Amino acid sequence: MQARGSREQEARDYLEEHRIMELLNYLTSTLLFFRPEKPREYLISVLERLRIAKMTGLAFPFFMDHSNIVSMFEMMDTSNKGTISFVQYREALKTLGLLTADEVLKDDGHAVTLDKFRREVNKRMEEIWAAF
Repeated sequence: MQARGSREQEARDYLEEHRIMELLNYLTSTLLFFRPEKPREYLISVLERLRIAKMTGLAFPFFMDHSNIVSMFEMMDTSNKGTISFVQYREALKTLGLLTADEVLKDDGHAVTLDKFRREVNKRMEEIWAAF
């Protein structure tokens, strides 16, 4: 029984070290966000663009561009205040696959602006792809 527990822990450690679950969550989220006609081909092209960027040293290929981030923010900002709540912010990051299940965000009591939302989405996407 000990060997099984050890193998499971090794598997968890491997997935965590290489941030595989974050990558899969992100890929799933972008797939659902864009809903391409041919999902398998879309996922292959995303991974291929990432591989090329990594091999050539080109910039990280953002799949959520500025207009996508703005659209998502505006859907949450229904009153057009220019801010969203912390709960909306946290749920958006989860929806995008950019927040792990065990990660705890600290609520500073301030509403989240579009600029903060955009910076955080971009930063988290870069972290996931850098680990890949």
